Amino acid sequence: MYKFRIQSGIGLLGLCLAVASCRVPAIMPVTENRAVPVSYDNNQDTANMSSIQWRNLFTDKNLVSLIDTALKNNQELLITLQEVEIARNDIRSRHAALLPSVGVKAGAGIEKVGRYTSQGAGDASTEITPGKEFPDPLGDLNIGVYANWEVDIWKKLHNAKKAAVTRYLSTVEGRNFVLTNLIAEIANSYYELLALDNQLAIVKQNIDLQKNALEIVKVQKEATRVTELAVQKFQAEVLKSQSLEFDILQDIKETENRINFLLGRYPQEIARDQSSFLNSLPPTVNTGIPAQLLANRPDIKKAELELAAAKLDVKIARAEFYPSLGITAGLGLQAFKPSYLFKLPESLLYSLAGDLAGPLINRNAIKAEFNNASARQLQAMYNYERTILNAYFEVANQLSSINNLEKSYDLKSKQVDALTRSIDISNDLFKSARADYLEVLMTQRDALESKLDLIETKKQQLNAVINIYKDLGGGWK
Repeated sequence: MYKFRIQSGIGLLGLCLAVASCRVPAIMPVTENRAVPVSYDNNQDTANMSSIQWRNLFTDKNLVSLIDTALKNNQELLITLQEVEIARNDIRSRHAALLPSVGVKAGAGIEKVGRYTSQGAGDASTEITPGKEFPDPLGDLNIGVYANWEVDIWKKLHNAKKAAVTRYLSTVEGRNFVLTNLIAEIANSYYELLALDNQLAIVKQNIDLQKNALEIVKVQKEATRVTELAVQKFQAEVLKSQSLEFDILQDIKETENRINFLLGRYPQEIARDQSSFLNSLPPTVNTGIPAQLLANRPDIKKAELELAAAKLDVKIARAEFYPSLGITAGLGLQAFKPSYLFKLPESLLYSLAGDLAGPLINRNAIKAEFNNASARQLQAMYNYERTILNAYFEVANQLSSINNLEKSYDLKSKQVDALTRSIDISNDLFKSARADYLEVLMTQRDALESKLDLIETKKQQLNAVINIYKDLGGGWK
Protein backbone atom coordinates (compact mmCIF):
# COMPACT_ATOMS: atom_id res chain seq x y z
CA MET A 1 0.00 0.00 0.00
CA TYR A 2 1.33 3.42 -0.92
CA LYS A 3 1.69 6.27 1.51
CA PHE A 4 1.05 9.53 -0.30
CA ARG A 5 3.32 12.34 0.90
CA ILE A 6 2.03 15.74 -0.14
CA GLN A 7 4.40 18.67 -0.42
CA SER A 8 2.52 21.78 -1.35
CA GLY A 9 3.12 25.49 -1.49
CA ILE A 10 -0.59 26.15 -1.91
CA GLY A 11 -2.23 26.86 1.42
CA LEU A 12 -5.81 27.96 1.81
CA LEU A 13 -4.67 31.53 2.44
CA GLY A 14 -2.33 31.34 -0.54
CA LEU A 15 -5.19 30.13 -2.73
CA CYS A 16 -7.47 32.95 -1.70
CA LEU A 17 -4.78 35.60 -2.13
CA ALA A 18 -3.71 34.23 -5.50
CA VAL A 19 -7.23 34.12 -6.87
CA ALA A 20 -8.18 37.50 -5.47
CA SER A 21 -5.20 39.18 -7.15
CA CYS A 22 -5.50 37.63 -10.60
CA ARG A 23 -7.83 40.29 -12.09
CA VAL A 24 -6.34 41.61 -15.31
CA PRO A 25 -7.35 45.17 -16.35
CA ALA A 26 -8.90 45.24 -19.80
CA ILE A 27 -6.57 48.02 -20.95
CA MET A 28 -3.30 46.38 -19.86
CA PRO A 29 -1.33 43.69 -21.72
CA VAL A 30 -1.75 40.29 -20.11
CA THR A 31 1.98 39.60 -19.93
CA GLU A 32 2.45 42.68 -17.77
CA ASN A 33 0.07 41.53 -15.05
CA ARG A 34 0.83 37.94 -14.15
CA ALA A 35 1.82 38.54 -10.54
CA VAL A 36 0.38 35.96 -8.19
CA PRO A 37 1.40 36.09 -4.52
CA VAL A 38 3.97 33.41 -3.79
CA SER A 39 4.28 32.35 -0.18
CA TYR A 40 6.05 29.18 0.83
CA ASP A 41 8.62 27.82 3.19
CA ASN A 42 12.18 28.01 1.84
CA ASN A 43 12.84 24.54 3.19
CA GLN A 44 9.92 23.15 1.22
CA ASP A 45 10.30 21.30 -2.06
CA THR A 46 8.83 23.67 -4.65
CA ALA A 47 9.23 21.34 -7.62
CA ASN A 48 5.96 20.82 -9.45
CA MET A 49 5.22 17.20 -10.34
CA SER A 50 3.80 18.38 -13.68
CA SER A 51 7.41 18.77 -14.83
CA ILE A 52 7.64 14.97 -14.86
CA GLN A 53 7.07 13.52 -18.32
CA TRP A 54 4.13 11.18 -18.47
CA ARG A 55 6.39 8.34 -19.66
CA ASN A 56 8.30 8.64 -16.39
CA LEU A 57 5.16 8.95 -14.29
CA PHE A 58 3.45 5.84 -15.68
CA THR A 59 5.68 2.79 -15.45
CA ASP A 60 3.12 0.23 -16.64
CA LYS A 61 4.23 -0.68 -20.17
CA ASN A 62 0.68 -1.57 -21.19
CA LEU A 63 -0.59 1.87 -20.15
CA VAL A 64 2.30 3.58 -21.94
CA SER A 65 1.47 1.64 -25.10
CA LEU A 66 -2.20 2.67 -24.88
CA ILE A 67 -1.30 6.35 -24.50
CA ASP A 68 1.13 6.16 -27.44
CA THR A 69 -1.64 4.73 -29.62
CA ALA A 70 -4.08 7.43 -28.53
CA LEU A 71 -1.62 10.20 -29.37
CA LYS A 72 -1.55 8.92 -32.94
CA ASN A 73 -5.20 8.02 -33.51
CA ASN A 74 -7.47 9.97 -31.14
CA GLN A 75 -9.98 11.87 -33.28
CA GLU A 76 -10.45 14.78 -30.88
CA LEU A 77 -6.69 15.36 -30.81
CA LEU A 78 -6.50 15.16 -34.60
CA ILE A 79 -9.34 17.70 -34.89
CA THR A 80 -7.46 20.03 -32.55
CA LEU A 81 -4.31 19.68 -34.67
CA GLN A 82 -6.30 20.88 -37.66
CA GLU A 83 -7.42 23.91 -35.66
CA VAL A 84 -3.75 24.65 -35.06
CA GLU A 85 -3.11 24.38 -38.81
CA ILE A 86 -6.03 26.72 -39.55
CA ALA A 87 -4.61 29.29 -37.13
CA ARG A 88 -1.17 28.95 -38.74
CA ASN A 89 -2.67 29.66 -42.15
CA ASP A 90 -4.46 32.70 -40.74
CA ILE A 91 -1.04 34.12 -39.80
CA ARG A 92 0.05 33.78 -43.42
CA SER A 93 -3.10 35.55 -44.56
CA ARG A 94 -2.60 38.45 -42.13
CA HIS A 95 1.05 38.77 -43.09
CA ALA A 96 0.14 38.92 -46.77
CA ALA A 97 -2.15 41.90 -46.08
CA LEU A 98 0.90 43.90 -44.97
CA LEU A 99 2.58 43.50 -48.37
CA PRO A 100 1.63 45.06 -51.70
CA SER A 101 -0.70 43.03 -53.88
CA VAL A 102 1.00 42.62 -57.26
CA GLY A 103 -0.60 41.10 -60.35
CA VAL A 104 -0.06 40.63 -64.08
CA LYS A 105 -2.70 41.22 -66.67
CA ALA A 106 -3.02 41.02 -70.44
CA GLY A 107 -5.95 41.93 -72.61
CA ALA A 108 -7.19 42.35 -76.16
CA GLY A 109 -10.24 44.12 -77.54
CA ILE A 110 -11.74 45.95 -80.47
CA GLU A 111 -13.83 49.09 -80.59
CA LYS A 112 -15.97 50.65 -83.35
CA VAL A 113 -17.23 54.13 -82.64
CA GLY A 114 -19.62 56.21 -84.73
CA ARG A 115 -18.09 58.47 -87.39
CA TYR A 116 -20.24 61.36 -86.32
CA THR A 117 -19.10 61.41 -82.72
CA SER A 118 -16.40 63.50 -81.17
CA GLN A 119 -14.12 60.48 -80.78
CA GLY A 120 -14.90 59.14 -84.26
CA ALA A 121 -14.39 62.53 -85.89
CA GLY A 122 -11.14 63.02 -83.98
CA ASP A 123 -9.81 59.59 -84.97
CA ALA A 124 -10.71 60.20 -88.63
CA SER A 125 -8.83 63.49 -88.72
CA THR A 126 -5.75 62.16 -86.94
CA GLU A 127 -2.88 60.42 -88.67
CA ILE A 128 -0.62 57.91 -86.98
CA THR A 129 2.14 58.67 -89.43
CA PRO A 130 1.96 61.07 -92.39
CA GLY A 131 -0.61 59.67 -94.76
CA LYS A 132 -1.73 56.85 -92.44
CA GLU A 133 -5.07 57.22 -90.62
CA PHE A 134 -6.28 55.53 -87.46
CA PRO A 135 -7.68 52.08 -88.19
CA ASP A 136 -11.43 51.61 -88.02
CA PRO A 137 -12.45 49.58 -86.07
CA LEU A 138 -9.78 50.33 -83.47
CA GLY A 139 -8.00 47.46 -81.77
CA ASP A 140 -6.73 47.51 -78.16
CA LEU A 141 -3.86 45.28 -76.93
CA ASN A 142 -2.28 45.64 -73.50
CA ILE A 143 0.04 43.84 -71.15
CA GLY A 144 1.39 44.99 -67.81
CA VAL A 145 1.73 44.67 -64.05
CA TYR A 146 -0.26 46.42 -61.37
CA ALA A 147 0.02 46.80 -57.59
CA ASN A 148 -2.22 47.83 -54.70
CA TRP A 149 -0.96 48.58 -51.21
CA GLU A 150 -2.64 49.82 -48.07
CA VAL A 151 -0.14 51.76 -45.98
CA ASP A 152 -0.55 50.63 -42.39
CA ILE A 153 -0.26 54.08 -40.83
CA TRP A 154 -2.42 53.17 -37.79
CA LYS A 155 -0.88 49.71 -37.19
CA LYS A 156 -4.24 48.09 -37.98
CA LEU A 157 -2.75 45.38 -40.18
CA HIS A 158 0.21 44.82 -37.85
CA ASN A 159 -2.16 44.35 -34.92
CA ALA A 160 -4.26 41.96 -37.00
CA LYS A 161 -1.15 39.88 -37.64
CA LYS A 162 -0.21 39.96 -33.94
CA ALA A 163 -3.73 38.85 -33.04
CA ALA A 164 -3.45 35.97 -35.52
CA VAL A 165 -0.10 34.91 -34.03
CA THR A 166 -1.54 35.10 -30.51
CA ARG A 167 -4.54 33.01 -31.49
CA TYR A 168 -2.24 30.48 -33.12
CA LEU A 169 -0.34 30.16 -29.84
CA SER A 170 -3.72 29.85 -28.10
CA THR A 171 -4.66 26.91 -30.32
CA VAL A 172 -1.33 25.28 -29.50
CA GLU A 173 -2.17 25.58 -25.80
CA GLY A 174 -5.63 24.22 -26.59
CA ARG A 175 -3.97 21.23 -28.19
CA ASN A 176 -1.82 20.80 -25.06
CA PHE A 177 -4.95 20.97 -22.88
CA VAL A 178 -6.64 18.26 -24.97
CA LEU A 179 -3.46 16.19 -24.72
CA THR A 180 -3.32 16.51 -20.94
CA ASN A 181 -6.95 15.52 -20.52
CA LEU A 182 -6.61 12.64 -22.97
CA ILE A 183 -3.65 11.12 -21.12
CA ALA A 184 -5.42 11.51 -17.78
CA GLU A 185 -8.66 9.99 -19.09
CA ILE A 186 -6.86 6.96 -20.52
CA ALA A 187 -4.90 6.44 -17.29
CA ASN A 188 -8.03 6.76 -15.14
CA SER A 189 -9.94 4.33 -17.35
CA TYR A 190 -7.02 1.89 -17.32
CA TYR A 191 -6.88 1.82 -13.52
CA GLU A 192 -10.65 1.52 -13.41
CA LEU A 193 -10.28 -1.55 -15.59
CA LEU A 194 -7.66 -3.01 -13.23
CA ALA A 195 -9.95 -2.30 -10.27
CA LEU A 196 -12.82 -4.12 -11.97
CA ASP A 197 -10.53 -7.09 -12.66
CA ASN A 198 -9.62 -7.27 -8.98
CA GLN A 199 -13.23 -6.92 -7.92
CA LEU A 200 -14.20 -9.71 -10.30
CA ALA A 201 -11.56 -11.99 -8.77
CA ILE A 202 -12.86 -11.24 -5.28
CA VAL A 203 -16.47 -11.93 -6.31
CA LYS A 204 -15.46 -15.27 -7.81
CA GLN A 205 -13.64 -16.21 -4.62
CA ASN A 206 -16.66 -15.17 -2.60
CA ILE A 207 -18.95 -17.31 -4.78
CA ASP A 208 -16.78 -20.37 -4.03
CA LEU A 209 -16.92 -19.51 -0.34
CA GLN A 210 -20.69 -19.10 -0.42
CA LYS A 211 -21.14 -22.38 -2.28
CA ASN A 212 -19.14 -24.18 0.39
CA ALA A 213 -21.28 -22.55 3.06
CA LEU A 214 -24.39 -23.62 1.14
CA GLU A 215 -23.26 -27.25 1.16
CA ILE A 216 -22.66 -27.05 4.90
CA VAL A 217 -26.15 -25.65 5.44
CA LYS A 218 -27.65 -28.46 3.37
CA VAL A 219 -25.88 -30.99 5.58
CA GLN A 220 -27.13 -29.12 8.63
CA LYS A 221 -30.66 -29.32 7.29
CA GLU A 222 -30.42 -33.06 6.80
CA ALA A 223 -29.35 -33.24 10.41
CA THR A 224 -32.43 -31.16 11.30
CA ARG A 225 -30.25 -28.47 12.81
CA VAL A 226 -31.53 -25.79 10.40
CA THR A 227 -34.64 -25.38 8.30
CA GLU A 228 -35.24 -25.01 4.57
CA LEU A 229 -35.32 -21.27 5.14
CA ALA A 230 -31.58 -21.26 5.87
CA VAL A 231 -30.89 -23.24 2.69
CA GLN A 232 -32.88 -20.80 0.58
CA LYS A 233 -31.19 -17.80 2.19
CA PHE A 234 -27.74 -19.16 1.33
CA GLN A 235 -28.90 -20.11 -2.16
CA ALA A 236 -30.17 -16.56 -2.73
CA GLU A 237 -26.84 -15.15 -1.56
CA VAL A 238 -24.96 -17.30 -4.10
CA LEU A 239 -27.29 -16.16 -6.89
CA LYS A 240 -26.82 -12.53 -5.86
CA SER A 241 -23.03 -12.85 -6.08
CA GLN A 242 -23.28 -14.61 -9.43
CA SER A 243 -25.43 -11.76 -10.72
CA LEU A 244 -22.85 -9.26 -9.43
CA GLU A 245 -20.20 -11.15 -11.37
CA PHE A 246 -22.02 -10.50 -14.65
CA ASP A 247 -22.54 -6.85 -13.73
CA ILE A 248 -18.80 -6.45 -13.27
CA LEU A 249 -18.14 -8.26 -16.56
CA GLN A 250 -20.40 -5.74 -18.30
CA ASP A 251 -18.56 -2.85 -16.63
CA ILE A 252 -15.26 -4.35 -17.81
CA LYS A 253 -16.51 -4.55 -21.39
CA GLU A 254 -17.78 -0.94 -21.33
CA THR A 255 -14.52 0.32 -19.85
CA GLU A 256 -12.52 -1.53 -22.49
CA ASN A 257 -14.68 -0.01 -25.22
CA ARG A 258 -14.26 3.47 -23.73
CA ILE A 259 -10.48 3.04 -23.86
CA ASN A 260 -10.67 1.73 -27.42
CA PHE A 261 -12.76 4.76 -28.40
CA LEU A 262 -10.12 7.09 -26.93
CA LEU A 263 -7.52 5.17 -28.91
CA GLY A 264 -9.51 5.62 -32.13
CA ARG A 265 -9.90 1.92 -32.82
CA TYR A 266 -12.63 -0.70 -32.89
CA PRO A 267 -13.46 -2.87 -29.84
CA GLN A 268 -10.77 -5.28 -28.77
CA GLU A 269 -9.35 -6.65 -25.56
CA ILE A 270 -7.14 -4.31 -23.57
CA ALA A 271 -3.79 -5.79 -22.56
CA ARG A 272 -3.15 -5.18 -18.86
CA ASP A 273 -1.27 -6.45 -15.83
CA GLN A 274 -3.53 -6.87 -12.80
CA SER A 275 -0.59 -7.20 -10.44
CA SER A 276 0.40 -3.57 -11.09
CA PHE A 277 -2.82 -2.20 -9.63
CA LEU A 278 -1.50 -1.48 -6.15
CA ASN A 279 1.95 -0.11 -7.07
CA SER A 280 1.64 1.83 -10.30
CA LEU A 281 2.16 5.44 -9.22
CA PRO A 282 4.93 7.29 -7.37
CA PRO A 283 4.34 7.88 -3.66
CA THR A 284 5.18 11.60 -3.66
CA VAL A 285 2.92 14.39 -4.86
CA ASN A 286 4.59 17.80 -5.17
CA THR A 287 2.33 20.69 -6.13
CA GLY A 288 4.99 23.37 -6.18
CA ILE A 289 3.98 27.01 -5.66
CA PRO A 290 0.84 28.86 -6.82
CA ALA A 291 2.59 30.88 -9.54
CA GLN A 292 3.67 27.67 -11.29
CA LEU A 293 0.06 26.99 -12.23
CA LEU A 294 0.23 30.00 -14.57
CA ALA A 295 3.29 28.60 -16.29
CA ASN A 296 2.22 24.96 -16.51
CA ARG A 297 -1.55 24.78 -17.05
CA PRO A 298 -2.36 24.90 -20.78
CA ASP A 299 -5.91 26.14 -20.20
CA ILE A 300 -4.63 29.14 -18.21
CA LYS A 301 -2.08 30.00 -20.89
CA LYS A 302 -4.76 29.57 -23.55
CA ALA A 303 -7.12 31.95 -21.72
CA GLU A 304 -4.28 34.42 -21.27
CA LEU A 305 -3.44 34.39 -24.98
CA GLU A 306 -7.10 34.78 -25.90
CA LEU A 307 -7.25 37.84 -23.66
CA ALA A 308 -4.17 39.30 -25.39
CA ALA A 309 -5.74 38.67 -28.81
CA ALA A 310 -8.99 40.31 -27.70
CA LYS A 311 -7.02 43.39 -26.62
CA LEU A 312 -5.50 43.61 -30.12
CA ASP A 313 -8.97 43.25 -31.65
CA VAL A 314 -10.03 46.38 -29.78
CA LYS A 315 -7.08 48.29 -31.29
CA ILE A 316 -8.00 47.01 -34.75
CA ALA A 317 -11.64 48.08 -34.31
CA ARG A 318 -10.53 51.50 -33.07
CA ALA A 319 -8.32 51.99 -36.14
CA GLU A 320 -11.37 51.60 -38.39
CA PHE A 321 -12.43 55.11 -37.32
CA TYR A 322 -9.30 56.61 -38.88
CA PRO A 323 -8.66 57.28 -42.59
CA SER A 324 -6.84 54.62 -44.58
CA LEU A 325 -4.12 55.37 -47.11
CA GLY A 326 -4.03 53.31 -50.29
CA ILE A 327 -1.52 53.37 -53.11
CA THR A 328 -2.12 51.94 -56.58
CA ALA A 329 0.39 51.68 -59.40
CA GLY A 330 0.59 50.17 -62.87
CA LEU A 331 3.19 49.70 -65.59
CA GLY A 332 2.69 48.14 -69.00
CA LEU A 333 2.41 48.39 -72.78
CA GLN A 334 -0.67 49.31 -74.78
CA ALA A 335 -1.31 49.70 -78.53
CA PHE A 336 -4.00 49.07 -81.11
CA LYS A 337 -1.75 46.92 -83.30
CA PRO A 338 0.67 44.10 -82.37
CA SER A 339 3.53 45.68 -84.30
CA TYR A 340 3.23 48.82 -82.18
CA LEU A 341 2.88 47.05 -78.82
CA PHE A 342 6.62 46.84 -78.07
CA LYS A 343 7.55 50.12 -79.68
CA LEU A 344 8.99 52.27 -76.91
CA PRO A 345 8.41 54.80 -75.54
CA GLU A 346 5.22 55.39 -77.53
CA SER A 347 3.41 52.23 -76.23
CA LEU A 348 4.57 52.65 -72.61
CA LEU A 349 1.79 53.02 -70.05
CA TYR A 350 2.20 53.75 -66.33
CA SER A 351 0.15 55.12 -63.46
CA LEU A 352 0.64 56.01 -59.79
CA ALA A 353 -2.08 57.19 -57.44
CA GLY A 354 -2.68 57.53 -53.75
CA ASP A 355 -5.96 57.99 -51.94
CA LEU A 356 -6.89 58.77 -48.36
CA ALA A 357 -10.38 57.67 -47.34
CA GLY A 358 -12.15 57.55 -44.03
CA PRO A 359 -15.67 57.18 -42.66
CA LEU A 360 -17.57 60.44 -42.41
CA ILE A 361 -21.29 59.74 -42.12
CA ASN A 362 -23.16 56.74 -40.67
CA ARG A 363 -20.34 55.21 -38.64
CA ASN A 364 -22.77 53.10 -36.63
CA ALA A 365 -21.48 49.82 -38.07
CA ILE A 366 -17.92 50.69 -37.06
CA LYS A 367 -19.08 51.76 -33.60
CA ALA A 368 -21.00 48.52 -33.21
CA GLU A 369 -17.93 46.44 -34.13
CA PHE A 370 -15.79 48.45 -31.71
CA ASN A 371 -18.31 47.87 -28.93
CA ASN A 372 -18.41 44.17 -29.77
CA ALA A 373 -14.61 43.98 -29.62
CA SER A 374 -14.63 45.69 -26.23
CA ALA A 375 -17.30 43.29 -24.96
CA ARG A 376 -15.32 40.29 -26.24
CA GLN A 377 -12.26 41.59 -24.42
CA LEU A 378 -14.22 41.74 -21.17
CA GLN A 379 -15.47 38.22 -21.81
CA ALA A 380 -11.89 37.05 -22.32
CA MET A 381 -10.80 38.76 -19.10
CA TYR A 382 -13.59 37.14 -17.08
CA ASN A 383 -12.82 33.77 -18.68
CA TYR A 384 -9.15 34.20 -17.72
CA GLU A 385 -10.09 34.92 -14.12
CA ARG A 386 -12.50 31.99 -14.02
CA THR A 387 -9.90 29.64 -15.47
CA ILE A 388 -7.36 30.59 -12.82
CA LEU A 389 -9.95 30.26 -10.06
CA ASN A 390 -11.03 26.86 -11.36
CA ALA A 391 -7.40 25.69 -11.51
CA TYR A 392 -6.76 26.51 -7.87
CA PHE A 393 -9.96 24.86 -6.71
CA GLU A 394 -9.20 21.72 -8.73
CA VAL A 395 -5.77 21.44 -7.12
CA ALA A 396 -7.14 22.15 -3.64
CA ASN A 397 -9.87 19.52 -4.05
CA GLN A 398 -7.45 16.87 -5.27
CA LEU A 399 -5.01 17.56 -2.43
CA SER A 400 -7.82 17.18 0.08
CA SER A 401 -8.97 14.03 -1.69
CA ILE A 402 -5.52 12.44 -1.52
CA ASN A 403 -5.27 13.15 2.21
CA ASN A 404 -8.72 11.81 3.02
CA LEU A 405 -8.43 8.77 0.76
CA GLU A 406 -5.17 7.75 2.42
CA LYS A 407 -6.82 7.78 5.84
CA SER A 408 -9.91 6.05 4.49
CA TYR A 409 -7.84 3.33 2.84
CA ASP A 410 -5.99 2.57 6.08
CA LEU A 411 -9.27 2.19 7.99
CA LYS A 412 -10.89 0.08 5.28
CA SER A 413 -7.86 -2.20 5.19
CA LYS A 414 -8.29 -2.85 8.89
CA GLN A 415 -12.01 -3.42 8.31
CA VAL A 416 -11.28 -6.01 5.61
CA ASP A 417 -8.81 -7.83 7.88
CA ALA A 418 -11.33 -7.93 10.73
CA LEU A 419 -14.20 -9.16 8.54
CA THR A 420 -12.00 -11.75 6.84
CA ARG A 421 -11.13 -13.21 10.25
CA SER A 422 -14.78 -13.04 11.29
CA ILE A 423 -15.79 -15.32 8.39
CA ASP A 424 -13.79 -18.23 9.80
CA ILE A 425 -15.03 -17.45 13.30
CA SER A 426 -18.68 -17.36 12.24
CA ASN A 427 -18.33 -20.63 10.32
CA ASP A 428 -16.80 -22.36 13.33
CA LEU A 429 -19.49 -21.00 15.62
CA PHE A 430 -22.21 -22.07 13.18
CA LYS A 431 -20.85 -25.61 13.00
CA SER A 432 -20.90 -25.81 16.77
CA ALA A 433 -24.42 -24.35 16.94
CA ARG A 434 -23.21 -21.28 18.77
CA ALA A 435 -24.21 -18.88 15.94
CA ASP A 436 -27.18 -18.92 13.62
CA TYR A 437 -27.02 -18.90 9.83
CA LEU A 438 -28.00 -15.21 9.59
CA GLU A 439 -24.79 -14.21 11.35
CA VAL A 440 -22.81 -16.26 8.85
CA LEU A 441 -24.66 -14.69 5.93
CA MET A 442 -24.22 -11.14 7.19
CA THR A 443 -20.54 -11.70 7.89
CA GLN A 444 -19.90 -13.01 4.39
CA ARG A 445 -21.89 -10.17 2.85
CA ASP A 446 -20.09 -7.49 4.88
CA ALA A 447 -16.70 -8.99 4.04
CA LEU A 448 -17.47 -8.96 0.31
CA GLU A 449 -18.68 -5.38 0.38
CA SER A 450 -15.66 -4.22 2.36
CA LYS A 451 -13.22 -5.89 -0.06
CA LEU A 452 -14.95 -4.35 -3.08
CA ASP A 453 -15.01 -1.00 -1.33
CA LEU A 454 -11.30 -1.27 -0.53
CA ILE A 455 -10.46 -1.80 -4.20
CA GLU A 456 -12.70 1.14 -5.13
CA THR A 457 -10.83 3.33 -2.64
CA LYS A 458 -7.48 2.27 -4.08
CA LYS A 459 -8.73 3.15 -7.56
CA GLN A 460 -9.81 6.56 -6.27
CA GLN A 461 -6.33 7.05 -4.79
CA LEU A 462 -4.71 6.30 -8.13
CA ASN A 463 -7.19 8.54 -9.92
CA ALA A 464 -6.52 11.36 -7.46
CA VAL A 465 -2.79 11.24 -8.20
CA ILE A 466 -3.49 11.23 -11.96
CA ASN A 467 -5.92 14.12 -11.57
CA ILE A 468 -3.53 16.22 -9.48
CA TYR A 469 -0.89 15.60 -12.17
CA LYS A 470 -3.36 16.83 -14.78
CA ASP A 471 -4.58 19.77 -12.67
CA LEU A 472 -1.00 20.96 -12.17
CA GLY A 473 -0.54 21.05 -15.96
CA GLY A 474 1.34 17.81 -16.53
CA GLY A 475 1.14 15.39 -19.41
CA TRP A 476 1.57 17.57 -22.50
CA LYS A 477 5.34 18.03 -22.45
